[in-house]
Amino acid sequence: MRWMRTARWVAPLVLGLLAARAHAHDADILYAQLWRPEAAGAEVRERITLTADTLALLLPADADGDGVLSQADLDARERALAVGFWDAIPLSAGGRPCVRSSTTAHLRDTYVELGARFSCAPGVLRQRFSLLSVLPPSYKVVLGSAVQGEVGQRFADALQPTLVVEEGPERAASGLLEWVGLGLSHIFQGADHLAFLLAVLLVGGSLKRVLLLVTAFTVAHSLTLGATALGWLELDGARGLWVEAAIAASILWVALENLVLRAHRHRAGLTFLFGLVHGLGFASVLRGYGFGDSVASALFGFNVGVELGQALVVLALLPLIRLIQRRPSLHHRTVRVLSLLLLATGGYWFVERAFALIG
Repeated sequence: MRWMRTARWVAPLVLGLLAARAHAHDADILYAQLWRPEAAGAEVRERITLTADTLALLLPADADGDGVLSQADLDARERALAVGFWDAIPLSAGGRPCVRSSTTAHLRDTYVELGARFSCAPGVLRQRFSLLSVLPPSYKVVLGSAVQGEVGQRFADALQPTLVVEEGPERAASGLLEWVGLGLSHIFQGADHLAFLLAVLLVGGSLKRVLLLVTAFTVAHSLTLGATALGWLELDGARGLWVEAAIAASILWVALENLVLRAHRHRAGLTFLFGLVHGLGFASVLRGYGFGDSVASALFGFNVGVELGQALVVLALLPLIRLIQRRPSLHHRTVRVLSLLLLATGGYWFVERAFALIG
């Protein structure tokens, strides 16, 4: 009966975990930069980076139908991009519409870069991102540059689709809070990171040991996030796929250890090692958007949000796990059942991501 009562607590957690998105690093950001060249008079230039998957949601950019976006596809859909993308994000200055004079589209290693030139009247620039209404609710536009360069990031979404390009130090603080919020939401939507954290905590042991494990994981993924922000580590599309497969393998490994090992003296070192891999996974979320020099500030705020989210997860799970640990037989059965589920889930993700590497 005790087992059944505990199962009522544990089952919703596991079902929610398995129902979460298997791909924790879905693209949900369009990154925009606007600037006025000093000698260009009324000219305003804009650069927007987004993933190929995001572009596919807005219009079919794969012109030849082979399922793979190429530069030739972008060139062939020049008119469709002008109408379906640029016309859906009108730019104005001083209350008067800007006139678009040219557009460009380039396929980069991990993202698509779209550019445009406008002729604008004097005054404050405003841009309405109407295309957000046709994207999933989680999608946001990040404005990283304003008329005279980087002045702090600000965000637009479907509820508030208009961005005003104006300078002010308060914008930087607002942008940082938005990145913290994105980091928080990512850790809760990232099924693979939650699965790994649960696998580690199941046999965490004493409170002191749990704190050691969580600290090891935090320090490790902060190191790889920081190294990526500083440009010491490069993450292209192929390496990102390897990272995703390695994250799935980390869940497999820890769940298997939970099932076959009685002692876990090396768990702190193992958690640190896998934390390095998970940090690369966090970094690949943002690197794929083509942020350029702005990636450092984005990664900092995003990492703070991830740490806060991770702390909330630990605070929610730890009391329940500690309660189960007071009953050794119940704890043993709980560890086995949940580790088997995590083993199956990690195995499924690993096979799926391995096939993505082969393809």
